[in-house]
Amino acid sequence: MSTLSKSPLYVARRALAVATQVLRPYAHKFSPKLYTQPQLFVCLVLKTFFKTDYRGLTTLLRDLTDLRRTVGLRCVPHFTTLQKASRRLLRQPRARRLLSATVRRHLGRRRRVRRAAFDSTGLDCGQRSYYYVRRRSATSKRWQQLTYSHYAKLELAVDTTNHVVLANLAGRGPRPDTDRFQPLLKATLHQVDVTAVVADAGYDSEPNHQFARDQCGVRSFMPATIGRPTTKPPSGRYRRQMKQRLNKHYGRYGQRWQVECTNSMIKRRLTSTVQARSYWGQYRESLLIVLTYQIMLVLDS
Repeated sequence: MSTLSKSPLYVARRALAVATQVLRPYAHKFSPKLYTQPQLFVCLVLKTFFKTDYRGLTTLLRDLTDLRRTVGLRCVPHFTTLQKASRRLLRQPRARRLLSATVRRHLGRRRRVRRAAFDSTGLDCGQRSYYYVRRRSATSKRWQQLTYSHYAKLELAVDTTNHVVLANLAGRGPRPDTDRFQPLLKATLHQVDVTAVVADAGYDSEPNHQFARDQCGVRSFMPATIGRPTTKPPSGRYRRQMKQRLNKHYGRYGQRWQVECTNSMIKRRLTSTVQARSYWGQYRESLLIVLTYQIMLVLDS
């Protein structure tokens, strides 16, 4: 179905082709013109690919001559240059255009997707070891209380046939998914036309069904399980249909696990942690993770 490439040269060539299609060579006519914007974007993608930081990437670029030659770098950029480039190149409008370019490279001329799956996942913030967290939660001191820490939240719309990310939203959790369905659907329809959308119970609400079916013409499938358990059928028209008929349409809804597979591919192959501390830094890093995944994705012919 699809795999993720493990070749840095392949990833660098694909990233350079996508960035050249979207980004201008230089940000300003008076720029030093030592590196082009596509070259700096490739460096950012390679940082995520190698699971390193800006200083580590500059060290790798000095050692990997073939990689520098592929990107066309005459000299290795300073790590502060890469940090400033990430703030400029990963702003939402540019990131959306870069994602659109990757979608077009994967789907070609195909403008309609039969089924899209929605889901959200959390990314850890910082460098706390799992051993420390486990031991901390296992203690039974009286002064400890239940607390919720913030984490980076990534929401994806995925084509269930090939694991291509059609749209993504980034934010901070914990927060409910109910009010994120409509923005995610709008972002998906901005890329392609969708026949049906499948999502888990976290997105379940009657207004979401009405928005998808009545306003967008997209068939929505979500288990009607939100709310207090009761034997009465849901009051809404579409939620009542989901309660009565979703099992009959399980062939459509059963493909929702494909987006879970995409989340697993991102976390296993790339990262499950964001290094940035500020909200907007985590936002940009989450977008970069999705763009790197799209560039690494290799579809079976």
